[in-house]
Amino acid sequence: MGTGQEWRLSARARKAFLVGHIVAAAAWFGLDLALDFLAGTALLTDDLTVKATSLGALRFFAVWPMFTASVLTLGTGAVLGLGSRYGLVRYWWVAAKLAVNLLMAVLILFSLRPGIDAAADYARALMAGGPAQPVDLLPPMVVAPSLLLFAYLLTVFRPWGRVRRTAPGKALAHDGA
Repeated sequence: MGTGQEWRLSARARKAFLVGHIVAAAAWFGLDLALDFLAGTALLTDDLTVKATSLGALRFFAVWPMFTASVLTLGTGAVLGLGSRYGLVRYWWVAAKLAVNLLMAVLILFSLRPGIDAAADYARALMAGGPAQPVDLLPPMVVAPSLLLFAYLLTVFRPWGRVRRTAPGKALAHDGA
């Protein structure tokens, strides 16, 4: 590293981390689709047993499995970025993916988790036949897949060009892609 050359992943290691990154991102998207399916079923059904069962099942797909997938995606993406010509903040599209991943991990812990806990409470109250306060799971049903799709599109189209560092005190610039 002291020779002025950047550290790079070997071709075999790059492929292994790329497969890990793709699998983790796909698992995350699949878990998110399961959340959307269950929450959508609960939202659209009039059958209280189906509603309660769907809401109760959310805890198996949301929060910790999704957070784990986000951390795996973040970790493999960071290794790929650091071990390739793309870097972590060398290109706008990579920096944006990093920001989306971090934002979503925080949202999973601090926004989705309380919503899933409230959905589980609502499901228990429905099953007990008591009064229950409905829970709004529509925002995560829209926000999460939209942000994941945005990250996927960034990977495919790689927009906005390269981030260039300028003289101290000057703003960052970019070239068009």
